[in-house]
Amino acid sequence: MAKMFGTDGIRGIANDFLTPMLAMQLGQAGAFVLTKGNDHKPTIMVGCDTRISSDMLASALMAGICSVGANAVYLGVLPTPAVAYLTKKYKVEAGVVISASHNAMEFNGVKFFDGNGFKLPDELEDEIERIILNGMKEIKTPIGARVGKIKYRTDAREEYINYAMRKMHCDLKGMKIVIDCAEGACFYTSTEALKELGAEVIALHTNPDGTNINANCGSTHMEELKARVVAENANAGLAFDGDADRMLAVDENGDIINGDQIMAIVGLHMKKEGKLNNDTVVATVMSNLGFFKMCEENGIKYEQTKVGDRYVLERMREIGAALGGEQSGHIIFLNETTTGDGLLSALSLLRVMTETKKPLSELSKIMEILPQALVNASVPNHRKEDYMEYPEIKDAIDALGKKYAGDGRVLIRPSGTEPLVRVMIEGKDKDVIKADAKSLAELIQNIML
Repeated sequence: MAKMFGTDGIRGIANDFLTPMLAMQLGQAGAFVLTKGNDHKPTIMVGCDTRISSDMLASALMAGICSVGANAVYLGVLPTPAVAYLTKKYKVEAGVVISASHNAMEFNGVKFFDGNGFKLPDELEDEIERIILNGMKEIKTPIGARVGKIKYRTDAREEYINYAMRKMHCDLKGMKIVIDCAEGACFYTSTEALKELGAEVIALHTNPDGTNINANCGSTHMEELKARVVAENANAGLAFDGDADRMLAVDENGDIINGDQIMAIVGLHMKKEGKLNNDTVVATVMSNLGFFKMCEENGIKYEQTKVGDRYVLERMREIGAALGGEQSGHIIFLNETTTGDGLLSALSLLRVMTETKKPLSELSKIMEILPQALVNASVPNHRKEDYMEYPEIKDAIDALGKKYAGDGRVLIRPSGTEPLVRVMIEGKDKDVIKADAKSLAELIQNIML
């Protein structure tokens, strides 16, 4: 069986791979691993996004938690970073989010946070997985008064809004902002936070029905947001994903501002304020070469990790960095929070705009984006790590590496959450790199399928 945990927890089609039985086992094994050594009945907080399957899976997961003698606190629909924040604030033993982030509605996922609000390291996820694959033999189920119970909270979203506004306070009076909430977990929190800070808010996709999350909206489908920003003569647009742990922006001209550009804008502002610890940012190997060039030109040091915000966070904690993130819009402000937070990212970006009194289009000129082509190859999930074992694929990758040496780069990686091998080529000629990326992705797909 392929490894269950990817770069962002466990993810798959709900009621197919991710069944209620698996969710219950994750609740049992997760509670067992994360509450070892407690001399009191432990508590685990649980939140979810707006998918139709989230109630089913959350109920099963909480049943598992209670069955091993832990209590569960159900927070309901809430952004992933809100669950991380509340887990740490209330000093409970762990937090769990039921969400598949930017994936289509038929998918769902489970991701854990430890008692400090951080995603689990690989070794703890491996232990949870081992217990499940070993038939749950280590799990003991108490009886009587030792069984856990569920508490339901309805005030959690207000707590998160107040926290976000305290951490990234800015005066947004006079600003018109269009936001796309992806019919997801932030349909209320992001809208209310911006309104309370004084902005005129035009909110798109804030009516989730369980089946429309991420459907032609949000940070993976920004065409409507781009057009609406221009039509409304707005100052900016903000696009969140389904669980609101990431955010991409649109400037007043309708041009997308990606995660690299957001980190560049915010990072330079933090450096000028003396808030960029050690003048260092952490990015992934997928970040644009233009971002690294911007850092070098402005006296900012950078470190690169493999793709996945968990790996960015691990390195940030190791070196004490205050800012890190991904091109996809996962941005972490470690002095304020413990995970990627779309709302904090949005408020931080808007704060730079208000304090510098510069439009987003001008701020984004701080870095030049080298053209990038990203093409996905669909492959069997259990073989996606093995693409270099095929001589024809290896030779093609090596040839492209030589072609772009010095003038760009070729990066091939298996997706951490989907049955894909991602082909990214960076270079000067957009048409050439697009053709090369497409050709290589087709080769990988044809050979591996």
